[in-house]
Amino acid sequence: MKLEDMIEAIQKDPRNESYTKRGIPPIVQISERAKILIIGQAPGRKVEETLIPFNDQSGATLRKWLGIDEKTFYSDQIAIMPMDFYFPGKGKSGDLPPRKFMAAYHEQMRKLLPNIRLTILIGKYAIDHYLKKEKYPTLTETVRHYEQYLPAYFPIVHPSPLNYGWRKKNPWFEQEVVPALQTRIHAILKEKEV
Repeated sequence: MKLEDMIEAIQKDPRNESYTKRGIPPIVQISERAKILIIGQAPGRKVEETLIPFNDQSGATLRKWLGIDEKTFYSDQIAIMPMDFYFPGKGKSGDLPPRKFMAAYHEQMRKLLPNIRLTILIGKYAIDHYLKKEKYPTLTETVRHYEQYLPAYFPIVHPSPLNYGWRKKNPWFEQEVVPALQTRIHAILKEKEV
């Protein structure tokens, strides 16, 4: 299946009808040349308005953690595929969780990405879906033991401003995990294409 066909199938899914009617496409960034795949939670309201993945404060923090600029982040070297390709709406304490049925599209979408060298799993929903029983009981422990999931996956916390308290309580994340993530990203981006 081609990317255009996948996008069309997602838009025609009756469960996405309200977005399609408003002219909102699935918010993803896919290129078969991509070497790094970022799997986050779901686009927020600001991202839905611009249709650009991570075009918000979370994105600025994420780019800082990855050690790359906007030009590289939005290049064909980076694919972005959230657990829900649409903004699921607001809840009592932040955005609603990604709609579970959207994960079914991931396997087909990943087949369109033959050159992925590293998949960055951002936050609980991506980690739960991809690491399943291999994850630790808590997100904190899973992120702390990121090396166990390499070379395929690199689990990290969500870069949302709402997670600032977690980051303050867990300084090891930005002191140890972020530099390791940057080293890995830079090494992959420097690799010659086969």
